[in-house]
Amino acid sequence: MENSIHSSGEAGNGLRPGERIDDLLTYDLKIVQSPEVFSFSLDAVLLARFAGLPPRGRVLDLCTGNGVVPLLLTTRTEAAIDGVEIQRRLADMARRSVAMNGLADRIRIIEADLKEYGGSDVDGTYDAVTVNPPYLPVQSGEKKNNPHLAMARHEIGCTLEDVVAACARLVREGGRVSMVHRPSRLADIIVTMRSMNLEPKRLRFVHSRQDTEANMVLIEALKGGKPEIRLLPPLIVYREGRTYAQELQDVFYGHANELRHSSAPAANEWEKEREGEGAE
Repeated sequence: MENSIHSSGEAGNGLRPGERIDDLLTYDLKIVQSPEVFSFSLDAVLLARFAGLPPRGRVLDLCTGNGVVPLLLTTRTEAAIDGVEIQRRLADMARRSVAMNGLADRIRIIEADLKEYGGSDVDGTYDAVTVNPPYLPVQSGEKKNNPHLAMARHEIGCTLEDVVAACARLVREGGRVSMVHRPSRLADIIVTMRSMNLEPKRLRFVHSRQDTEANMVLIEALKGGKPEIRLLPPLIVYREGRTYAQELQDVFYGHANELRHSSAPAANEWEKEREGEGAE
């Protein structure tokens, strides 16, 4: 995503040492970032532009990091959006980004462990849940010395099973759960989702170039849905050299607020699902 953001430096705006403000290039949105903690990448943008969202209601983003997904989701829905982040510094950055964009009435950032977040007044109340979880098991790959980056990349604070369990507990019956992950974990994702009453419905692989293997997968599940999955056309990131494909340029620069082939259900479909008729 380095080609899709512009830095405005560190002057003013209540920035902490090492922080900067980046322009998201769409809808005049800006975000606080720091290479010392966490900077969002393409996977978060794709998740925000892929997920099925209700026109209104409640949406939850788990592992929200510095809040990029909730910020982008505000361009696609009028729903109230909660973002849950376990790391205090990232949650603070996300809150300041929300305030800087004047979206405090739309987005609430909650500092919490997703394994513990919820309760009788929260469980089963969200119409849609999005999540960009850590990709790597703790025993694989090289652990970074920076604890913030290590937790973002490795399953230190939560496992895939923890993430899916939280999604299944917090989303309502007939609600949708959207995730971005690595293709190497796809079998685990599908098996785990099905074991927790989340039926995969849409699947899209992301390739850097047309002749390369997929390096990301976007998947959406319906709570209580019937077995049937749509395999969407592959998403190719680059067309020539380092030039982004037109589909991505459209969402980066605000010409489209969702990916092609990734439309959310129509408003009347969401209402049917809310009434318990959405188990397809």
